[in-house]
Amino acid sequence: MQRVTLICVGKLKEKFYQDACAEYIKRLSRHCRLEIWELPEQKLPDAPSPAQIQQALEREAEAVRERLPAGALLAALCIEGTLCSSEELARRLADWGNQGEGRLVFLIGGSHGLHPSLKEAARFRLSMSPMTFPHHLARVMLLEQLYRGYQILEGSKYHK
Repeated sequence: MQRVTLICVGKLKEKFYQDACAEYIKRLSRHCRLEIWELPEQKLPDAPSPAQIQQALEREAEAVRERLPAGALLAALCIEGTLCSSEELARRLADWGNQGEGRLVFLIGGSHGLHPSLKEAARFRLSMSPMTFPHHLARVMLLEQLYRGYQILEGSKYHK
């Protein structure tokens, strides 16, 4: 059974996001060992300068690097990443498992994204869409797609 870790910069505050995540966490328990680690998002002023944003991203990247499990396959969610269908994500999950990748880490940045060094360190960069979504919604979307991917691999009727 694969171990899947989501490292998320920022804490879910809204109950509707928490409820949606809880549902997919419950569903995923049959398919993988899932952990979600929330790291604090750096506080910035209302109108931060580019330098302040860069500094915050560097501090967040340091915190992420400290938590990355050795030997895990890192997949970063970023708009510049690869767009893939649900079926393609399912194939990747299967391929990673077949290649002995027992530990997957998906990284979701905060409201200002991810530091470039984390994107470069990732073995896979995934884009959910060319549209911009709140990073909290991206967590729900990723959990749903992971569940859908495992359901596709199982041949269930969930994915139509």
